[in-house]
Order: sequence, then C-alpha cells, then structure tokens
Amino acid sequence: MTEPDPRRWRLLGLLAVAQFMLILDVTVVAIALPNIETDLGLSRETLTWVVSAYTLMFGGLMLLGGRAADLFGSRRVVLTGLIVFTLASLVTGLAGGPEVLLAGRVAQGIGAAMLSPAALSVVTKTFDGDERNKALGIWSAMGGGGSAIGVLLGGLLTAGPGWQWVFYINLPIGVIVFILLFRMLPADRPSESQGRLDVPGALLVTAGTGTAIYALINAGDRGWLSAATLGTLAGALVLYGVFAWVQRSVRSPLMDLRILTRRPVAAGTVMLLIATALMISMFFLGSFYLQHFKQYGALRTGLLFLPVAIAAIVGAHLAGQLVGRVGARPVAVVGFAITAIGIAVPAIWEGAAVVVIGMTVGTVGLGTAFVASSTTTFAQIDHREAGLASGILSTFHEFGASLGVAVVSSVAAASLAGTVSTGFARGFTFAAITAAVAAVLALIVVPAFKPSTGGVHVH
Repeated sequence: MTEPDPRRWRLLGLLAVAQFMLILDVTVVAIALPNIETDLGLSRETLTWVVSAYTLMFGGLMLLGGRAADLFGSRRVVLTGLIVFTLASLVTGLAGGPEVLLAGRVAQGIGAAMLSPAALSVVTKTFDGDERNKALGIWSAMGGGGSAIGVLLGGLLTAGPGWQWVFYINLPIGVIVFILLFRMLPADRPSESQGRLDVPGALLVTAGTGTAIYALINAGDRGWLSAATLGTLAGALVLYGVFAWVQRSVRSPLMDLRILTRRPVAAGTVMLLIATALMISMFFLGSFYLQHFKQYGALRTGLLFLPVAIAAIVGAHLAGQLVGRVGARPVAVVGFAITAIGIAVPAIWEGAAVVVIGMTVGTVGLGTAFVASSTTTFAQIDHREAGLASGILSTFHEFGASLGVAVVSSVAAASLAGTVSTGFARGFTFAAITAAVAAVLALIVVPAFKPSTGGVHVH
C-alpha cells in the first residue's frame, strides 16, 4: 500500500480555497447588483443575466469538466480552469458596458466548470477511508460558507473600493493558488478512461436551460401565458428531449440518465434545485429591497445579511445531527416548512427588520434542506458512481440558482424597475408558496430511510 502524501492536507486547503472562490462568486454579486445597475445603466433583464450567465455555464458544463479531468488528467484541467476563471474575473471587473460584463461572467462560469469537478476528483484520489469523509466534509463546508460569506464580502467591497473589486479580489487569490498548486499537484497518470468528450450533450443541456431562463426572465414583461413565453419554454423542452436522446445514443454520454430513474437520486436532486433557487432568490430580493427601496448602502446591507449567513451554517449543522437519527424525509419536510414560514413574514409585512428576520428564519430551513437533499441523493450510490452523482447534484445546484433568480426577477419586476414595494411582496409570496409546495413534495417523494449503523437503508 502506498504511503499517503504528507502534503495532502495543504493540497486540500488550496483546492478548498479555489472552490470557495467559485461558490463565493454566485452570491458576492447579489449585494453589488444595484451599484452595477446604476453605473452601467443595465436593464432588469441584463441584471438578471449577471447572476444567471455564471451559474448557467458553471452548471451546464460541469459534467463536461469532470469528464475532461478523467480523460486529460485532473492537474491539467484544474490549472487551466483556474487560469480561465482568474483572467475572466479581470475582464468582468474592467467591464464598461453590459456586453463585456456578461462575456466575462460566461467565461468565469466556463473556468469554474473545469476547476470545480477536477479539484474534487483530486480530493477523492488523494484521500482514503475516514480521511476521505473528513476531507469531503471540509470541501462541502467551503461551499456552504462561500454562499453565506459572499453576501457580507459583497457589501464590504462594494461600499469600499467599488463593485469592480467583487471581481478583482479573485486575481491575487487566483495567482497565489495557481503558483502553489502548480508546485504541489501530483503529475497526471496516463488516462485509463476511454471515450470522448460529449460536447454536443453539454451544449444541448446548457442551451435548454438557457432558453428556459430567457423565457422566465422575459415573462414579467411579455406575460406568463403569452405565446412568446410558452413558445420559448416549449423550445427548452425540445432541447432537453434532444439531450436525452443524444445521451442514449452516444458511446460515452455526459450523464447516465438511468441514475435519475432511482427515486433517492431524483428526489434529492429536485429538492436541491428548489432549495438553491429559493436561497438565491431570497438574497436577490433582500439585496434590492434594502438597497433600492430602503436606500441603504452596500455595507449596511452586507452587515444586515450577517445573521442570514450564520443561519445557513446553523441549519446545515442541525440537519447533520438529525439526519442520522430520524432520516432525511422529516428533516427535508420540516426544513422547507420553516423556510415557507420565514419567507411569508416579509411577504405579509414590510420593513427592513422584518425582511432580515424572515430571511434568517427561512435560511435556517434551507440549510437543513440542503443536507437532507444531499443525503437522499447519495443513499443508494455505489462509491464508483460517487463522481457522477456529485456532478449531477452540483449541476442541479447551479441550475437552481439560475432559474430562481430568473423567476423571481420577473415576479418582482415592478419593484426592481420602479419605486413601489408591491413587486417585493409578490416575489416573497411566490417564494413562500414554492417552499410550502416543496415541503409537501418532500413528504411524498423523499424515501423514508431508517438510520442504522451499517449505513442507510431505503424503502
């Protein structure tokens, strides 16, 4: 048996910092959006794409990035992804108009889609047994922490040196991490994987989701049941259908769709998509309510989000303790129910304190829902399928962020474009109803599994 690499924990630390940066970039922008809108004179639709362009590329190309790591070697793909992400961050910060800004966000998403799965692949190969579980726990914590801290950091940077620094901050971190990883990452072994990259599959699933997001963003102006909205959504379904057909007919598909026919995997991934959509839409609405409507500065808004950030970590910690005792189903149901109650508060009453309290309570629920979703997904997964399941889960996570912000920006369009608060009330009401529906859905679709010492048994 080979001796474990003595530098493995330092390597994990570096890869976790890189992952932290990628996850941070989803939420760090939430607080900066009102300032970006004013400086660059962006429309509501373009503003929504500032979030969605990144998460769409990140989610749509992530499985391709994981496959590329298998074929070309994790080291090569990690370093390439890090260069692309860092340079794209520079371009985004320098943007003087919507075209360069969105192109930079797309390029950031492409870099993230290469870096994240390849880095996770290095982690799973470097650690074994109990150490691997501990390493994956640290990795997951970085993801959750990144989402929460991003909102606070967004406030500090936007209020201080300016919104551009939300992107510029990735440069020094990216360069330092690159230099250290270049020296520390083990050389790639010759690939044992046969097959090709399923580029058509990646493009189809990304195009399908992009088309759906486009329809949802414009639904606020065109009408939810207009021919244009329904026609575009039908186009998205056609693209998804072609994607499913391609996956069945190519020799090395991007995604083995049969894994989604297993009840735990299907239930877990759908729950995660809804939980992410709710969290990002809450951050989006809260940021605009406090900055646009209440005229608070970015720093004050960022600090008001601090209890929300802590709530996500508290919720995840509680769920980690409870899932082993009572199973994922009750944790998911209660988590979404708490979220519905929390988000209903700003839907009914107005005021900055009410919005912050409601979001804090809602986020405790979402923290528990995230853990329940992941646990459910992995309940019946063989260790050889762990990479595929992780990739699918991460893909649904990013798509959830894209779809959530697209829907809520359309529902709340009146308040995002003007000075009335009716749109915010509508947005929070829609999110609260979605969370309540998710609680009922969790009760029906999440399998009841009994915790046991020998692992998880699913009925």
